[in-house]
Amino acid sequence: MRRPSKKPSRKFSADSHRLAELAQALIQASSRLEERAWEREIEALLGRHFKAHHQEPIDGALEQLFPTQPDAYDALMDVVEACSESSTIEYQGKQYDCLLVGIPLLAWTRFSIGSGPIPADVVMTLNAHLHAHILAPEVLTAIVPTLYAIDQLPRTHCETFTLLQQLSHAALNAAPVRSPANPPETAPFLADTRYLLAALVVPSGMPLFHWQMTRGQTGHIAADKENALEQWRVQVTPNLTRLLPGCGIQVLLPEAYFAACREADLQIRPASLRAASYYLTHTLDIASKDLHASIGRFSEQPESGRVDEYRIGFSLGQTNEVIYGVVWPLYGQEEATEEIITRASDSDEAAAEPETPLEQILSLLRECGIDDIQRHAEMYAMEFCDDCGTPLYPDREGDLVHPEMPDDTPSGSAHFH
Repeated sequence: MRRPSKKPSRKFSADSHRLAELAQALIQASSRLEERAWEREIEALLGRHFKAHHQEPIDGALEQLFPTQPDAYDALMDVVEACSESSTIEYQGKQYDCLLVGIPLLAWTRFSIGSGPIPADVVMTLNAHLHAHILAPEVLTAIVPTLYAIDQLPRTHCETFTLLQQLSHAALNAAPVRSPANPPETAPFLADTRYLLAALVVPSGMPLFHWQMTRGQTGHIAADKENALEQWRVQVTPNLTRLLPGCGIQVLLPEAYFAACREADLQIRPASLRAASYYLTHTLDIASKDLHASIGRFSEQPESGRVDEYRIGFSLGQTNEVIYGVVWPLYGQEEATEEIITRASDSDEAAAEPETPLEQILSLLRECGIDDIQRHAEMYAMEFCDDCGTPLYPDREGDLVHPEMPDDTPSGSAHFH
């Protein structure tokens, strides 16, 4: 489930209460007409707060709903995200639909993953390939000439809305877009996500994406989308590799901003495990079979029984010291998924059943050659180092410890999170 931002408890405003009430009315609607009426009222209230840069009433409504009314919370979050990443604007007497898109990629390395300004020629090339493989013919674009780390993305829905408006007007006016000034520093990881952000602008009612052009044809939409991704990867991977020297990368499909971020969050998890195994074996000059993995379940509320993330602590041989750790966060329905599903048969139906998150972790570790694996039954609270904020990981005995690379690790190799 998408979580509300973590802030101290506070008194909620009248608009927070109103948004929460409207979200409850929305999920109780008995017809699509009634749903749209409630959605329009929510959208109007959100629009006023977005334009005034008032995030707190929105966060307050989400905080009210999250603990006890998950359906209303999800419904409100859907509208909040949709209204902040898309809008309709008028330009020279004509209506235009606008969408903020994320262009995500996964990167992994033993060194460092870059971010920051992108050369103008690379932006032009990426824009050309967007139009050639992803976008419908009448779409106007404005791309921020920056490769964002996740900590550098818009932090609130109001900031997302503001960026969409700025980029949409730039697209309509064919105006240059500047890189953001003084972006926050980002922590180094072995595997991480990077993003390009762009606004798509099109006359209202016209398609945004190439695969929307197959109207009236059966069986082509999924194939067209898959083909678009394949062509996009082939064409832009060399250009994006230029921006990230020393990194392996995988390019994902450009999508609406929040969907793109969520998909990248999901896809980076296996890359993080593989990168950890590669980094440890090559940096310490050991074989994968010499690594031990301890897996722990972690929850913001351990008494609830809900797993929010797994943490995997790596140690050497039979030693107890954790030398590195990987966090595997859970999203959406994964939090309620059984850890191991008993598959009674080898039938196609049973084989097609998706792996649970824990099964994915176990499969990936074994794929990497790590067979010495321990699963702790305890549900841990989500503890972090008081000094540096690093997550604490389970060791062989089930104690939560700070990961520390061996003292004889080659210089410059021990600073990754």
